[in-house]
Amino acid sequence: MAPITTSIFDLFKVGPGPSSSHTIAPMKAGADFLQLARALPAETKAAAASVQVTLFGSLAATGKGHGAERAVVAGLAGQVPETCDPALLDRMAGAPSEPAIVDLGGALLRLAPQDVAFDTQRPNLPFPNTLVIRLASAEGATLLEREYYSVGGGFLEWKGWTEPRRGQPAHPYANAAELARLLADKGMRLHELALENETAITGMRESAIYDRVDFILNVMDASVEAGLAAEGPLPGPLKVQRKARLLHERSSRLEHHTHAFLGSMTAYAFAASEENAAGHRVVTAPTCGAAGVMPAIARVMARHLHVPRQRLRESLLASAIVGFLIKHNASIAGAEVGCQGEVGSASSMAAAMLAYGHAADYRVAANAAEIAMEHHLGMTCDPVGGYVQIPCIERNAFGAVKAYLSFLIASTEVSHQHMVGLDSVIETMAETGRDIQEKYRETSRGGLAAKVKGR
Repeated sequence: MAPITTSIFDLFKVGPGPSSSHTIAPMKAGADFLQLARALPAETKAAAASVQVTLFGSLAATGKGHGAERAVVAGLAGQVPETCDPALLDRMAGAPSEPAIVDLGGALLRLAPQDVAFDTQRPNLPFPNTLVIRLASAEGATLLEREYYSVGGGFLEWKGWTEPRRGQPAHPYANAAELARLLADKGMRLHELALENETAITGMRESAIYDRVDFILNVMDASVEAGLAAEGPLPGPLKVQRKARLLHERSSRLEHHTHAFLGSMTAYAFAASEENAAGHRVVTAPTCGAAGVMPAIARVMARHLHVPRQRLRESLLASAIVGFLIKHNASIAGAEVGCQGEVGSASSMAAAMLAYGHAADYRVAANAAEIAMEHHLGMTCDPVGGYVQIPCIERNAFGAVKAYLSFLIASTEVSHQHMVGLDSVIETMAETGRDIQEKYRETSRGGLAAKVKGR
């Protein structure tokens, strides 16, 4: 099996919600296509008359609720996820017929969000989240076309895509068993391995890696802060009311310490998840749909458990390794394996982060990650109306609580008596995801999505 070569900062990305698969990756697809089109010969660009976008599969089934059509148009207009102003996407939502300018560098074309086509009928898709962007002449001839695949967590591939050439990891591993042997043989800690591999793969120096880790942690905390300050209904026809501020205020008044602690953790998860549902700036951790779990745990570690900043940095690095193992050996895409791949993965990563933040060794952190994933197995992805609101926001809060409980169990049990390995639960998640019926994998055709019709 090929070793894992994913960068930490490919896993933790910053961008607008509500869905890394449906918002961040389609925007990246639009931006990529724009660069391809700008590189065309001048005579080809002069013949261009239209840009056409078609969404397929899960992108078509839930794309309107997720804002996929706005995201891809924004990308074609020159926006990229990390710097895109969410207010731009809000304006597009309010005026879907207003065209954006697609500047090919020699030709200006217009494309409005309402012009994006949704095709839910195409069979045998290469991946559940598929989109095609096409540049056409006035006569309808294809001047440029690319078929893209949003493969979860904001990762983007396309027809003919190959893994980009990067440096090889200093300490190669493909699964948890290989990782455990590597750490034992070399006497390394998990964050040390993460640092050395990141440097070997990307060329980043340790100081630059920690600077970027700080940026990710700061964006996570900012999403919690913004969510705790906001009130009112979330976008869309469901009219879901934000709860984070009220939960936080009432939790702070609870006399019982345990109730107040759990209430605060829950409020933090609600806050970041509500910001995601509003289409605001979040971190894919590992996806937008699960963007409330790790920020909640990181804030609890910093503000309630008083974990020092350097140890928090190291813990985030450790959590990334768990995310790599899940993505490499299963999936983090709700459209592929259900919500066990999104909130389940986030809870697993957060449990490992908590354990590592309390100076646990690799075995305890891996056991915590395993426990959290084990108790998300089989979770479907059934967003009501295609919006990342019901049951997604509350599910993030439960993911945070499960992460904390998983950390407690792993930290207090006899670690070598733990019966289920991390590789086993990841393999089980992948198999379970393949067995889940398609209607329960981010299509909004089954589960709660088929029962709750909104207001």
